[in-house]
Amino acid sequence: MLEELRITGLGVIEDTTLSLTAGMNVITGETGAGKTMVVTGLGLLFGGRADAGRVRSDPGRAVVEGRLRLAEPAATTVGTRVSDAGGEPDEDGSLLLSRTVTVEGRSRAHVGGRSMPVSMLGEIGEQVLAVHGQSDQLRLLRPAEQRAALDRFAGGEHEKLLAALREAYTGWRRVSDDLADRRRNARERSQEADLLRLGLDEITRADPQPGEDADLKAEAQRLEHAEGLRTAAQTAQQCLAGDADPTDETLDVTTLLGLARRTLEAQSGVDPALGELSARLEEAATLVGDVSAELSGYLASLDADPARLQTVYERRAVLRGLTRKYADDVDGVVEWADRARARLSELDTSDDLLEELERERQRLADEVAEMAARVTASRREAAGRFADQVTVELAGLAMPHARIEVAVLPRPAGRSDPTLRVDGIEVGVSADGADEVELRLLAHPGAPALPLQRGASGGELSRVMLAIEVVFAGSGGPPTLVFDEVDAGVGGQAAVEIGRRLSRLARTHQVLVVTHLPQVAAFADRHLVVAKDTGGAVTTSGVRVVEDTERARELARMLAGLPDSDLGIAHAEELLAVAARERRL
Repeated sequence: MLEELRITGLGVIEDTTLSLTAGMNVITGETGAGKTMVVTGLGLLFGGRADAGRVRSDPGRAVVEGRLRLAEPAATTVGTRVSDAGGEPDEDGSLLLSRTVTVEGRSRAHVGGRSMPVSMLGEIGEQVLAVHGQSDQLRLLRPAEQRAALDRFAGGEHEKLLAALREAYTGWRRVSDDLADRRRNARERSQEADLLRLGLDEITRADPQPGEDADLKAEAQRLEHAEGLRTAAQTAQQCLAGDADPTDETLDVTTLLGLARRTLEAQSGVDPALGELSARLEEAATLVGDVSAELSGYLASLDADPARLQTVYERRAVLRGLTRKYADDVDGVVEWADRARARLSELDTSDDLLEELERERQRLADEVAEMAARVTASRREAAGRFADQVTVELAGLAMPHARIEVAVLPRPAGRSDPTLRVDGIEVGVSADGADEVELRLLAHPGAPALPLQRGASGGELSRVMLAIEVVFAGSGGPPTLVFDEVDAGVGGQAAVEIGRRLSRLARTHQVLVVTHLPQVAAFADRHLVVAKDTGGAVTTSGVRVVEDTERARELARMLAGLPDSDLGIAHAEELLAVAARERRL
């Protein structure tokens, strides 16, 4: 759960700390006091988009810090990811998160004491937090969001089916697009293939080898300077080992080293230090001997061959012709040839290949249709369970006669999606299947089943959204749930029921609720109030925990705008008593 949240320099909030608890945390306050900034701060802390316009000019940056303490399975998932990135938990096992946004729009993130990409906060947020606001209600009106909600509810096996469908769909579209492109651009492909074959024929005839141009350049230099190289090698060899003529009395390095070694060795009995130097001279003589032998071999291999030099010149001219056309060097020419061969296989428009691709396309189309049918069946099975569970929750939210239906309908053919025959019907198919999902509300007996966007008022939509979230919570999901004024448009008994449902949800999850309803706030395990201070030159807001009489005064303010009214306080205390009894049940 999120134990603590500190916000600095964000909107009207100058510097405040929210101490949160397990269970239900409620945040209230006057309109404009800064309740929205709390939700905005949560969004920033968990990787949301940064809006520099919300950063206070003094101090010029907004900082949001949070302390997480996670239970399994989120603890293992998040802990492993953070450790892999170099972060580590605090000494008490909690995980510290931080997000900084400047007035210039620059953003930085820290996790577990290490600087991290902002995307890391987003990854953590997906595991630990779900935020639901009025914008989420609007998203729920979109067919794609309704399908995603049903898929989420359907469970792990359904997700595996979807993954298999998406893989098959991707392969089908790739082969279909390839086949269509080959047929549509057959002439252009044939012209390109002819040019590639000409180039490949020229390269194949020349048969260039990797690194050949560098080797030929080095060989040409040796042949061009053969006499100079021979003179240098002979001179060095004679200096090291003497002339082959035994009558030549010129002293060479080998002879001088031998004389020096023997002279020192003769005196080594008097001073051992000279013996050590004699041994080192012997090593030097061995090294000189090795160099002399290698020079002899070099001289034997050195040959001024005009015919070979001409051959090298001609070969280099051939290679230069290739490098002028295809690449900067011979290695590049070899790579061009490899790419050309691969491209030729892509340009093939022969009847045999087209027939083979058509068979593969049909095989994959059959596989996609079969997988889409299985996904449809899985969705329809989940739709019944989902509708029943949401309907039960609506009954507990003061909508006892309302009923939810989840319609899984074939996607009409003829739109932008490709079409296939699934379960005997021509339908449009995408990577998500061949279905359109529509949530419908029957507000009361005898009422028609209407899509949510047509059949639900604002208050009803809030309760449907809450009912769906309660159903999702029962099947897992993030441990912390945030509700940002999802009770808008609700009052009276329905508001009490929303508070009761949120309180029950808080038995298994940490729940944060931003609300303007006292009936909801009364059910809180911890009540925080955002208060605005207009006493100074700059308006600021802070957050404080209210308890006992202070809490009753805050509920009285929410009830009638009269925090000091005895009647309002008495009504607030009655609400608190009702909520306390409910929590004990």
